[in-house]
Amino acid sequence: MKKLFLIIGAPGSGKTTDAELIAKKHENITHYSTGDMLRAEIASGSKRGEEINSFVSKGLIVPIEIVIETIVTAIKNASTDIVVIDGYPRSIEQMTELDKYLVNESEVELTNVIEVEVSQDTAFKRVLGRAADAEVVRADDNEEVFLNRMKLYIEPLAEIKSFYTQKNLLKVISGEGTIEQIVQEMDEFIQSRV
Repeated sequence: MKKLFLIIGAPGSGKTTDAELIAKKHENITHYSTGDMLRAEIASGSKRGEEINSFVSKGLIVPIEIVIETIVTAIKNASTDIVVIDGYPRSIEQMTELDKYLVNESEVELTNVIEVEVSQDTAFKRVLGRAADAEVVRADDNEEVFLNRMKLYIEPLAEIKSFYTQKNLLKVISGEGTIEQIVQEMDEFIQSRV
């Protein structure tokens, strides 16, 4: 049985970095981001990869069933029993569809959903700081795009938190400290659940 941890957080919350550092620290943890899984599936040349590419190459959103099947397949094929995925779910639909899928899934158990909570001010400074430090500025590292991404993150957040709180799966960690503090708290929590 694979134990799945989902990490959610605003743009600039550090969720991807936190997850990467925890996975590097432990040989029994695999980290994925949803985008990486979809890109890997495309690169594999599989039938599903071709299907995903038919949407991605046109700039279209990949249908949710395909994304969830890709995620669950990646989890099952992971070389470890603990899998951490950051940046998922991002919408009520993604959350409910994943939940429906996992009900009938005997090989994967959603152990916890961890929210890395930061103020909009902190997130904004980090994203713009990342832009200032980088030689190549990411397209999403400007104020207008940041505010739009923040809005998309915040809109479904209360419902997502409520859903996972009712299932006793939500753990909120402050993302306001140093990376070391945040990673340590998240890591200790994950270790306490496996």
